[in-house]
Amino acid sequence: MEENNKIEKYMFFYLRTGGGHLAPAKAAANYIEKTYSGKIKTILVDGLKEAPFYARFIVEDGYRILQNKAKWYFEFLYGINKIPGFAKLNSMLVSGRVLPYIKNQILKEKPDKIVIFHFFLIKPIYKILKEYNLNIPVITVVTDPYSAHPVWFLTKDQNIVVFSNKVKKYAQKKKILGKNLHVFNFILDEKYSEPMDKSLVPQLKEKYGYDLNKKMVLIVGGGDGIPRGKKIVKELLQNINYADVALVCGKNKGLFTYASKLKKKNNYTNLHVYGYVDFIYDLLNISDIVITKCGASTFMEILLTGKIPIINDYIWEQEKGNVDYLVENNMGIFEKQINNLPSIIADLINKEEYYNFFVNNIKKAKLKNGLQEFSEFVVKFK
Repeated sequence: MEENNKIEKYMFFYLRTGGGHLAPAKAAANYIEKTYSGKIKTILVDGLKEAPFYARFIVEDGYRILQNKAKWYFEFLYGINKIPGFAKLNSMLVSGRVLPYIKNQILKEKPDKIVIFHFFLIKPIYKILKEYNLNIPVITVVTDPYSAHPVWFLTKDQNIVVFSNKVKKYAQKKKILGKNLHVFNFILDEKYSEPMDKSLVPQLKEKYGYDLNKKMVLIVGGGDGIPRGKKIVKELLQNINYADVALVCGKNKGLFTYASKLKKKNNYTNLHVYGYVDFIYDLLNISDIVITKCGASTFMEILLTGKIPIINDYIWEQEKGNVDYLVENNMGIFEKQINNLPSIIADLINKEEYYNFFVNNIKKAKLKNGLQEFSEFVVKFK
């Protein structure tokens, strides 16, 4: 950053296809603007903001609907896009819908740097820069920490940030030069940079209405709730009355309505039902076990708060690397059968040595929030 009175502008581009793209973009933008107040202005740009309704529906709502209602088809689309011809065609189709708005934003704001958080935005942004002969530094952030889609690497001459050496090696196989690859720890909101003081947990439990003498199981699956959430919460409540259960439904109104009725009908006083919340950090810190799907941001948040994740679902092949990382390093449990969850939870709660086995492995991994290092890299990047 040059030493003058000019306020630099950094544009962070994302799409709302799950929380894994917006969350790190927002975290980095907030950190940079706070740290460099008066020197840098960060601008978050949703690439589909002014796209036709059908385009938003297909890319955003289609993503959510397929994951919850037809995961097999989502996985089919993910797999078929590994074929270069299909990947280039889809990139071109999305590019045509987002390009006009992105072009207007870039030409209006004239940013000093651009950071890309979704692979469908790479092609249109580079096309705009070339067309208008704009010499703006660009960084692409591969938001998949352990199993990245090849579409990220279609454009070879990029500066790319990845979150593991595994993805770095994969990128090199895709002909991305090593000098253009930069490895950081995964980016999370700044509050995940330091563990919460354990002395605060009792008062937080009281604040949210939890029993201080009971363990707590949190069920969370990201902004759209957890797949098969109705069956999970029913199975747990029928078999677990010795622990509090918190269910975060996100935008899944059907799950919220079902769980609320179930609680009232059966007088499940140990069940707490939430819709979309902005205090997931608190819920993670007061929980002991977290049942979840293996989205990048969610599972990293669980690990950085030192809780044990039980993965009940994941998207092949997009999230497979996340599951493999957890299981191979004994930091969590993968159990697809919902009717097995109560016995696993019982073992974790009743067998202290078994519980501590996972907790100690999480501690040994010495995971860190990469937010500060990544943000400083963006600021210094030329």
